[in-house]
Amino acid sequence: MSIAKSARAPLPLVDEDRSAGRFRVNRDAFLSEEVLALEQERIFDRCWLYLAHESEVAAARSFLTRDVAGKPILLTRDKDGELRAFHNVCTHRGALVCRERSGTAPAFTCPYHAWTFSLSGKLNGMPGREGLAADANDDGSLNLRPVARLEVFRGFIFICFDTEVEPLLDYLKESADYLAYVADQGPNGMEIVAGAQEYAINANWKLLLENSIDGYHGMPTHSTYFEYLRSRDGAPAKQVKVGNVGWVKNLGNGHAVGESIGEVPWGRPYARWVPGFGEASRGEIDTLQAEIMERLGPERGAVVATGDRNLAVFPNLVVNDIMAITVRTFYPAGPDRMVVTSWALAPIGESEESRARRLRNYVEFLGPAGFATPDDIEMLEAAQKGYVSGGWNDVSRGMLLEKQSKTEELALRTFWRRWNQLVTDGSEEELVGP
Repeated sequence: MSIAKSARAPLPLVDEDRSAGRFRVNRDAFLSEEVLALEQERIFDRCWLYLAHESEVAAARSFLTRDVAGKPILLTRDKDGELRAFHNVCTHRGALVCRERSGTAPAFTCPYHAWTFSLSGKLNGMPGREGLAADANDDGSLNLRPVARLEVFRGFIFICFDTEVEPLLDYLKESADYLAYVADQGPNGMEIVAGAQEYAINANWKLLLENSIDGYHGMPTHSTYFEYLRSRDGAPAKQVKVGNVGWVKNLGNGHAVGESIGEVPWGRPYARWVPGFGEASRGEIDTLQAEIMERLGPERGAVVATGDRNLAVFPNLVVNDIMAITVRTFYPAGPDRMVVTSWALAPIGESEESRARRLRNYVEFLGPAGFATPDDIEMLEAAQKGYVSGGWNDVSRGMLLEKQSKTEELALRTFWRRWNQLVTDGSEEELVGP
């Protein structure tokens, strides 16, 4: 898609009146090609974006390829162990240099004209080198083009296409604390479980971001899952009242989280036991919880082991650290379609039994055929179809409340305020408020 640099957002996209407790989003934000072009230019080309986890390229000479915001990216760990990210595009005639998803390699050879590049991106050679001037690559212009910025936080690898972007830790603000809660679960570190779930949704990408931090839809949309848990665990029906569970927080820079500690009916492999895990698993899970408490202290240990959090890192990284750890990104393929990739994250070295419980939880709820994801996709696609009638989405729940439970919409407003800043005027002003 070509980006019209002079494009202007249709206004208003967001209508907020804090004194009246009103927050609305113009449904054109989900339909407009012009808005999508502005998102590419002002958000995806300028913000830090999640690329991969260090465990996916743990060994020297390993690599992976991935599309990020429509751009093909090659991530390598060179022979000296340094991480590098390149545009996966040959500097000769623009073909993809590497067409494999992952692996190990001593070098990369473009299949079009056999130009060869090292894992550090240097042009190693080509057929007919004498056809170019002797100093043709003295300036490095024929080497693979590196991505402007790459930084790592607790194993999470981020890239940015803007050289002027602030350092990653400054960008993450308080969301870094929540990524650290995830990273702290494994005493030997964390790893992506091999494989990924990939699917598409016929809805605007922002709808999945909203849905991931929207506790309000949980009980009505996923009632079948809660009934299943009650049936499986042999427990009496537990009615979770709207507004009574957990809380939401604005983490700065558009990042937000909905979280709770020990108030929900599902279990966590690390480390909250439920009857559905089986009596034989209780001892292991209790031992895992004790290890976390001893290693991190009782206060932080309780958050890490028994807490649940749905974290949104602006613009499009969601970490669902609930009954398992799901890492998801999603990118627009048009105003009314997105592509989604989901990975399972797990402690390195956990037992086979614990890994089996984790993966069952992973696919059971948030997998493409699980209890939640098909329900969510149906609702998002239904909303997208409705937007052609125009109007506004109301995102006002909780604006006038002091206590913000997981069912209030503070997390959604946090995203939309930052989104509106960047799309309309590029302001860096910090936004706060309920």
